[in-house]
Amino acid sequence: MCGIAGVIHRGNAVGVGQEMTAMLQSLKHRGPDSTGFAVYGVTKPDEYVMRLKLAEAEDFDTDYNIRDKIRDRQALVDNRLAELGAQTLEVEQPTPYAFRYRLKFSGDTKQLATDLEHIEGGEVLSFGNSLELIKDLGDATVVSKQYGLADFQGTHGIGHTRMATESDVDIRSAHPYWAYPYNDISVVHNGQITNYWIMRREMERLGHRFMSNCDSELLAVYTANNLEQGATLEDSLRASIKEIDGVFTYIVATDKELGMAKDTMAAKPMVLYESDDIVALASEEVAIRAIVPREIDTSDPYDEEVRVWQR
Repeated sequence: MCGIAGVIHRGNAVGVGQEMTAMLQSLKHRGPDSTGFAVYGVTKPDEYVMRLKLAEAEDFDTDYNIRDKIRDRQALVDNRLAELGAQTLEVEQPTPYAFRYRLKFSGDTKQLATDLEHIEGGEVLSFGNSLELIKDLGDATVVSKQYGLADFQGTHGIGHTRMATESDVDIRSAHPYWAYPYNDISVVHNGQITNYWIMRREMERLGHRFMSNCDSELLAVYTANNLEQGATLEDSLRASIKEIDGVFTYIVATDKELGMAKDTMAAKPMVLYESDDIVALASEEVAIRAIVPREIDTSDPYDEEVRVWQR
């Protein structure tokens, strides 16, 4: 089932973390297993934010030594960052297994992320100038409180409430997905991709990596591949309708854009509200009314519809 939502403001930064929390909490009934946010803050030149995890939440139920292992893994992360010439400006640890690094770095960001993911238990959730990707088990209120999202100021964001149907209930299988290795690109999806394994093997032959067995991750990898070949975001969204089989509605965000696509059957819902100041879209209108609490006119995008908005 799952629920997806997105919002983009055409003006200055606002409390987008609080907005996304309200939108996703209103969609809790569509997916109680996990919640994820991709929020976009103010860009700072030559400065990056990296979100990563060094274990799964459930590891604490089965491995009595997991805290020691995480401490050792973090030491490896710190050493590797130093070796690659990254200057660590700040480190936060919102949960025992999740970390937020603020870095200055002028090297190869793909190589940096790849090296860190070679560390046991390591997964870079996002890397970018403005993107911060947060996902965990529980509903939107729980996850938002864990990670301090109520205070996040930004221009836009996307999010997801997940009902697990195709893969495990864990952080690795939660949305959003970062479009590795591209900075500041994230994807959320509602639906099922029926040619997932065919497309995944093709992407892997092209050198792309997958961190889960969730079919939705394919959309992030597919987007990364298209952009690597020089496509625009709109080009990639339109191509996906022809090349990816199944029923799907998905949202993609970049540092400056918010885009959506619906498949040929248009079986997965999407409701859209647009004004001069804000664009909001979600699986149900209740999520939009959570942040626009007045009488509004909404619309439903058609089959095969692609839309892209600029912040």
